[in-house]
This record gives sequence, structure tokens and C-alpha cells, in this order.
Amino acid sequence: QVQLVESGGGLVQAGGSLRLSCAASARIFSINVMGWYRQAPGKQRELVASIASGSTTNYADSVKGRFTISRDNANNTVYLQMNSLKPDDTAVYYCHARDIYYTNHWGHGTQVTVSS
Repeated sequence: QVQLVESGGGLVQAGGSLRLSCAASARIFSINVMGWYRQAPGKQRELVASIASGSTTNYADSVKGRFTISRDNANNTVYLQMNSLKPDDTAVYYCHARDIYYTNHWGHGTQVTVSS
């Protein structure tokens, strides 16, 4: 089974920072895109940021300038540095990976809570 293991969520005050990490198991043979989605209560899951194997990045407008996604290709690990956090960033954050067969893989999610 493919596994994506997330870490780094938690509770932080508005204006604070958190760093999320996601490590993919070696059974994901080849990954094209890795990224983060989030889902707040009562809302649809939305893309936060993604990074392709060639390091092309994509960000949701709501996080541009505050979040930075990076990737360690050798270790199939993706990071999300989140700065200047706002209460609206509160959500469950899911790691995502898409392999060369266009199969999507998901982590179990990590809670991020930003208090005002």
C-alpha cells in the first residue's frame, strides 16, 4: 500500500508559523506532483500548494506570499512552511501525491488550528 505520512500540524496563534512535512513511502515508484490540500468544516477540499518534479510551484491566491512549498525529490518528501497564519487557515491539511500513472494518493490529514 502507498503511504503518505504527514506531521507538523497543531495549534498556533494568529500571526504564527507552522511547518508541515509529508513523507511518501518507497512504494510510490515515481511521483510527478506533490502538494497540500485543506478542508475546513462545511467547506470543500481545496488546493493550497503543489510542486512538480521540476520544481514548478502553484499556490492558492489566499496563501500566496505567506506559504512556501518545497520538495526533497531524493526522499519523496514535501514541506509546507506556513507563515503569518490566520484563523481562516484553520483546516485539516492533506498531503497529496500524483504518480506517473496519474494515480492520486492521499495522506490521512493533519489538523491546523489558528486561534485569534
